[in-house]
Amino acid sequence: MDLDVAMLSRIQFAVTVMFHYLYPPLSIGLGVILVVMEGMFLKTNNPVYEAMTKFWVKIFGLSFAIGVASGIVMEFQFGTNWSNYSRFVGDVFGSALAAEGIFAFFLESGFLAILLFGWDKVSRRTHFFATLMVCLGSIFSAVWIVVANSWQQTPAGFHIVGTGAAARAEITSFASMVFNPSSVVRLSHVLLGALIQGSFFVMSVTAYYLLKGRHGNLARRAFVIGLLVATLGALGQLVTGDWSARVVARHQPAKLAAFEGIYQTRPSTPLSLFGIPSDAEGRVKFGVGLPGMLSFMLYGNTTTPVPGLDQVPSADRPPVQISFQAYHLMVALGTYYVALTLFALIMLWRRKLFDQRWLMWVFVFSVVFPFVTNEVGWIAAEVGRQPWSVWGLLRTADSFSPVVRRGEVIASLTMFTLVYTLLFLLFLWVLDRRIKEGPEAMGPDELEPHHPPDDFLDAISRRGKSQFGQV
Repeated sequence: MDLDVAMLSRIQFAVTVMFHYLYPPLSIGLGVILVVMEGMFLKTNNPVYEAMTKFWVKIFGLSFAIGVASGIVMEFQFGTNWSNYSRFVGDVFGSALAAEGIFAFFLESGFLAILLFGWDKVSRRTHFFATLMVCLGSIFSAVWIVVANSWQQTPAGFHIVGTGAAARAEITSFASMVFNPSSVVRLSHVLLGALIQGSFFVMSVTAYYLLKGRHGNLARRAFVIGLLVATLGALGQLVTGDWSARVVARHQPAKLAAFEGIYQTRPSTPLSLFGIPSDAEGRVKFGVGLPGMLSFMLYGNTTTPVPGLDQVPSADRPPVQISFQAYHLMVALGTYYVALTLFALIMLWRRKLFDQRWLMWVFVFSVVFPFVTNEVGWIAAEVGRQPWSVWGLLRTADSFSPVVRRGEVIASLTMFTLVYTLLFLLFLWVLDRRIKEGPEAMGPDELEPHHPPDDFLDAISRRGKSQFGQV
């Protein structure tokens, strides 16, 4: 690989974005779960829900802080390393990022202090309102970032002003720009992925507490909340994943061909399960697929051919190997979430969930997978968009800053990698301390005898009486 300025700038942007993207989905997912937990506290007046909300607010604050810090650095790179790109998309992205600041950042930051420090200073309803606003703010932030990114994939509502190096996209319809062909489905997919990441994080920590015999009543209730949210997110991803594939097939056929390793256009196109794409041989080696299934999923029959890479000029083809493997890993993990959460729900209904130590350990270690899924999903979407930074309009090779030198990018990449590694280690250290400290002490029995099941959530959280429920 020739590590010229353009490639080094791409690697630097990938490093910063992938580090940053560890945290926003976690914050969004935890934000939704916090609303559920605190809403249960308002409804039942059960202090167990108050204790779990206070505990997870601390984790949310940690994730939010590092996410904001890493996101600021990411945006500055548009001007330093990608000046031609910034000139081309500036009018489009400027409106979206301004909307993020108005509708999202100020909403989050305005109520964040109440969420973190206002427990004893405002009424319960006021605090719940602050929690809701912070949750909505994090979602609104995702809305505008995804809108901007989706515009790169499927540009709409614009015209080109100027020619050559001075050309730039200018908005002609703000609504068409916002609701470009891929924005709604990609936003739905991103938000559901965030729900899965946040809920699996909650289930991992609470499963660990149950295995260690700590915070039994609280941990069971929090685990059930996480399980219900994760199940909704996993099932929702089946719908948005199919929807997204149809949108990609219509507007970015070269990307779909890379995702599925379709080198030759032929009838009854199979749905690839796994394999190793070979550009030299023009096929997927050791590949296993379902004959005609991709044609059926896209067109409703098993005979219509799906366009392959043979219909795409060689200069416009995405890197197939990375796109194929990232996409298939994302799909495989998505299937895993559906299977695991549905199995756990069945075990919960049969009153056996919390008796299965092996299953609790599965949830403890499964916390890693949603982080991986969101990262490889981003990789698949962005690598599959190559060689375009704006699909069909601006090539990545023409997007970087011509005055930036190779040594400067190497220096900044090294510095960012070091700083982000230290930040990640700091995050893990503080997170470990918070988990070890656990929720606030609530007495030797965590109020279990004094609070019989007072709603559906309480009832099903107690269906698995076992050694995990003992404190």
